[in-house]
Amino acid sequence: MALPKVLIVDDEPAILELVSFNLQQAGFTTVTASDGAEALQKAAAEKPDLIILDVMLPRLDGFEVCRSLRARGNTPILMLTARREEVDRVLGLELGADDYLTKPFSPRELVARVRAILRRAAENQRQPDDILAIGDVVINPASHVVTVKGKPVDLTLKEYQLLQLLAENRGRVFSREALLERLWEGEYYGDTRTIDVHIRHLREKIEENPSNPRYILTVRGVGYKFRD
Repeated sequence: MALPKVLIVDDEPAILELVSFNLQQAGFTTVTASDGAEALQKAAAEKPDLIILDVMLPRLDGFEVCRSLRARGNTPILMLTARREEVDRVLGLELGADDYLTKPFSPRELVARVRAILRRAAENQRQPDDILAIGDVVINPASHVVTVKGKPVDLTLKEYQLLQLLAENRGRVFSREALLERLWEGEYYGDTRTIDVHIRHLREKIEENPSNPRYILTVRGVGYKFRD
């Protein structure tokens, strides 16, 4: 069986070497890129299982790279950056990143997050549950495909997981904390507004009127639920 492949994108040679070494020691194969344009080329050519992406890159910054990658597919993305401002973290997640880790970081935590992201991706791909059809929304867990009015909807891994969790538990209210714990398994250390970002994106993709949602409802002071 081929080892999982990780594309590491950073303009600091020391970071590339550190991350590559620790991932290889943990049983991954690695490919590296030192700027945004090279990252897009390597992503297309190497087809990695996961991409670790720095924000501050030459030629194209990490946000632009993340946006381009999301337009091409759903390869999991872990943002890695020295920028700690909340607005940067939220922007990365809004653009489709699956997780966000700031420098300096623990190599052990980095490897743990990579494993967790890949494990969740694999679990979703082999999910045997029956097709969920609710109104115009159809979720096929076996193929990881979501359609609205018969048209495929392009969701990130986290958006898909969030939608599936809410849809499988229609009528049940989940707090933001509970959703973070379920989807990140305690391995994300950001604030609960991460959930609000993903909910907003989901509504924009599946709701006819995102400002007056039919499916994903807000329960004020508590969290979210899928309409029963």
